[in-house]
Amino acid sequence: MRRVHGLAGVVALIALWWLAAATVFSGSGAVPTPWAVLRSIAADGWAFYGPNIGATLGAAVQGFLWGNGLALAVAVLVLLVPQLEAVATQLAVISYCIPLLAIGPIVLVVFGGDATVVFLAAISVFFTTLIGALLGLRSADRTSLDLVSVYGGGRLAKLRFVQVIAALPSTFAGLKISAPSALLGAIIGEYLGSNDQGLGVSLMISQQQFQVPRTWGLALTAGLIAGLGYAVVALASRAVTPWAYGRAAS
Repeated sequence: MRRVHGLAGVVALIALWWLAAATVFSGSGAVPTPWAVLRSIAADGWAFYGPNIGATLGAAVQGFLWGNGLALAVAVLVLLVPQLEAVATQLAVISYCIPLLAIGPIVLVVFGGDATVVFLAAISVFFTTLIGALLGLRSADRTSLDLVSVYGGGRLAKLRFVQVIAALPSTFAGLKISAPSALLGAIIGEYLGSNDQGLGVSLMISQQQFQVPRTWGLALTAGLIAGLGYAVVALASRAVTPWAYGRAAS
């Protein structure tokens, strides 16, 4: 039933889009019809979209891995050395609050090229994953931790046998958000002119040339890829943490 409702919502949204394009925005041409966007995508074809998607997706995946890997490492380090918590939290908040468009030009001057796209993608995911991992690690059952202590286990044993398992649901919750965030960071990096290929570069060029259907096609493509990234992590979460969804582990 939920899938039916979701499909009905998508159909209604497309219908409203088509109606607005044919009535309110028919004179300005700022909002093309869905059919015009599809024709533009078909005309450009995979020869145009393939290389641009590959460039952006490659940088986003690298940023996703670097940012989340660093966030998880910092979370474990904070758990083992509690004195570092204040510094780590402040760094996470700073990375989240600083606008990417503000630090993008600086990063471009310092690193240049593809490294800027990867850096912005990585910094876009650091905060959510770090906070999710820290909350999960702290949510471990106290009785289980005491049991490990009784059997002579130290901090590493508690981390391995109790806290990592307890942290998985909230960590995956952060990873689901970071998947589309990494793509957004990569597109912003490309939009700043740090690369010669990608969805961000193509969006900028199509806007400058007033190619409205292509601009909408690129935006919808980016949104679809972001949604697929979220769905992939969500499926992995259901497979790794079945107890979080009320299902028994196999």
